[in-house]
Amino acid sequence: MSEVDVRPLAESEYRQANDLFLASLNVPERSSEERWRRSVTRYEPGRAFGAYLDGELSGTAMSLSSSLEVPGGAVLPAAAVTGVGVRADRTRRGLLRELMHAQLADTRGRGEPVAMLHASETRIYPRFGYGLATRTHRVSVSRFRAELRADAPAGGQVRLVDGPTAEKLLPELYSRIATGRPGLIGRSEGWWSTRLFGTLENGGAQRIAVHSDESGTDDGFVLFEPAKSDHHFDDGSITMQVAELHAADAVATASLWRFLLSLDLVTTIAAIDRPVDEALPWWLADRRGYSVDRLDDDLWVRLVDVPAALAARSYGAEDPVVIEVRDAVLPENAGSYRIGAGGAEPSDDPPHLSLDVDVLASLYLGDVTVTTLAEANRINVHDPAAASRADRLFATERPPWCGTGF
Repeated sequence: MSEVDVRPLAESEYRQANDLFLASLNVPERSSEERWRRSVTRYEPGRAFGAYLDGELSGTAMSLSSSLEVPGGAVLPAAAVTGVGVRADRTRRGLLRELMHAQLADTRGRGEPVAMLHASETRIYPRFGYGLATRTHRVSVSRFRAELRADAPAGGQVRLVDGPTAEKLLPELYSRIATGRPGLIGRSEGWWSTRLFGTLENGGAQRIAVHSDESGTDDGFVLFEPAKSDHHFDDGSITMQVAELHAADAVATASLWRFLLSLDLVTTIAAIDRPVDEALPWWLADRRGYSVDRLDDDLWVRLVDVPAALAARSYGAEDPVVIEVRDAVLPENAGSYRIGAGGAEPSDDPPHLSLDVDVLASLYLGDVTVTTLAEANRINVHDPAAASRADRLFATERPPWCGTGF
């Protein structure tokens, strides 16, 4: 078998790597010149890797400089992993394994204690230590049945903004309001450039609305676009597809939903990546106009530096537990850690619980309980009383939510 050579890509190789990635996702066409001009801004020197087999670029992976908010409010530097793909005729030869190992070593070397990704295939990444850490709802709201109650939060104003205005306004607005919940991540300049390519001014259908509070301060935004069926051969319905909605508080969130539900000629509002605890159905006079179409896996997290990641988050008021962590890819993480209300630190005490690092990642932001994962046989319980104590230690006030694709 030929040896796989993994190395950082030169700038001149970025587009070839991007085309390889799109082909691995079965995207039928290459990026247009304008889309590529924006997409290339996501590439950061040294963060894009290529896997070469017989001298040919056969696989690629990259990451964006980002951050992750963890329970307690700390914000950790993080690698947002994306662009992972292997040529269709070079799969099953260890390219992905070598890419993932090289990327994790690079992330650790940069001092980023966590890596994160959205998984196109969810069976792949646990073997590299990634665990599902947040989930989201995909929802549908009937415009004809859904009306906000009179006592739903209200206030401020909503206005439409064009693409150039959004490019200046939204990065600062997002960074200001996207706080206060585990799972929220930082967005790079390149991320924004790519995300806002599909506006009306660029020939797309994406529209943007911004909410401002009573004092005129912007505190929320929504990105949406229509999907229309043909009235000759179909029912002529219009679904307004909401790609994202972020707001600082309930008033801004409800006001943006009220705006969406007021759009003329629209049949249904369909929104992806919504928080599982969003209050929208409780704001509706007829909640049967609202439905959850699907519960999706969202952010997958990898604890690259387990001691640093565990020490960064807060824990509930409960007696300590000692957990044993197994990590086959980054063995320096393996060991036992004492976790209590005062924090986390390495320990030589006998463990109460033993688990793999991908399971620890699923617990890390508070999305799932220790008891649930123990019942799934994903955690070895040496002290039966420890599971409920660990539930209370890892619990968070609100479910984690990311709400950012990359």
